[in-house]
Amino acid sequence: MKFLDLCKVYIRSGGGGGGCVSFRREKYIEYGGPDGGDGGTGGSVWAEAVDGLNTLIDFRYQQHFFAKNGQPGMGKQRTGKDGDDIVLRVPVGTEILDEDQETVITDLTEVGQRVQLARGGNGGFGNLHFKSATNQAPRRSNPGQEGVERTLWLRLKLIADVGLLGLPNAGKSTFLAATSNARPKIADYPFTTLHPNLGVVGVDNTEFVVADIPGLIEGASEGRGLGDLFLGHVERCAVLLHLVDGTSETVAEDYQTIITELEAYGGDLAEKPRVTVLNKVDALDEEERASASAELEKASGGPVMLMSGVAREGVTEVLRTLRGEIDDDRLRHRPQEDVAPWQP
Repeated sequence: MKFLDLCKVYIRSGGGGGGCVSFRREKYIEYGGPDGGDGGTGGSVWAEAVDGLNTLIDFRYQQHFFAKNGQPGMGKQRTGKDGDDIVLRVPVGTEILDEDQETVITDLTEVGQRVQLARGGNGGFGNLHFKSATNQAPRRSNPGQEGVERTLWLRLKLIADVGLLGLPNAGKSTFLAATSNARPKIADYPFTTLHPNLGVVGVDNTEFVVADIPGLIEGASEGRGLGDLFLGHVERCAVLLHLVDGTSETVAEDYQTIITELEAYGGDLAEKPRVTVLNKVDALDEEERASASAELEKASGGPVMLMSGVAREGVTEVLRTLRGEIDDDRLRHRPQEDVAPWQP
């Protein structure tokens, strides 16, 4: 399945049906009077967050969503049928923005959350509605209200607990593959991930979701490389895991490059809790480990953990540190297996 996190849709609610002008005409009924019914209400356009989706790829092949119009009223006091609604099924974490791509209309962050994007038009009144003691044979009716037409943007921000940050080839995909069932592309040549990946990581009978996004490079905020388009997927994370390649000759510069891009992105992303890890330490001896760790600690101004995703060295300690930074209400506790007591 291809990944798509931004798309444009065109929606239109249904117009209301017009009212009917009709009079009762039956044998032996001399004064039948008005009996024109009201028009039906037009269908509305809704958006609903559903489980099981993590991409907006469905909206690449269908961008227009038009609800049905309400049927006109009819004689014999019959009201027209209401138009059918249309529901846009979107992944959890989808933001719906106005045409300017800046005004946020709603943010769907929970399964089952539902919002009305365009309300259907009301049906018009038939001449039965205007009957009164002084106007016993009205010959007027109202047209139905027109539907609402809008152009909207859907922007997906994945729901994850931990976000992976780092330059390309810092070992983010390797870490995700080593700790979860996710299978991102991994190779022995330099390349970068092209779309975000999610993995469920477990440690100490708890689970949390880790998001791997394409690596940032210097100047990403100015549009270099893939830019910072995917940083929105880690905005909702509770903690950021910053991986630094231990085999690089410029460890401090690599760390500062990511921090600079976070600050340029804006928001509170740069202020989120971060765990800094020196990765790929299996390729370093003790002296090189100590030198690179000291250099990174000086650049970050905080503690640095050592890890190797390939050799699984220090991975458990990193996961436990991340678990401590995540709020308890976001953790998924594994149910304890019921063990029957031993009986002779």
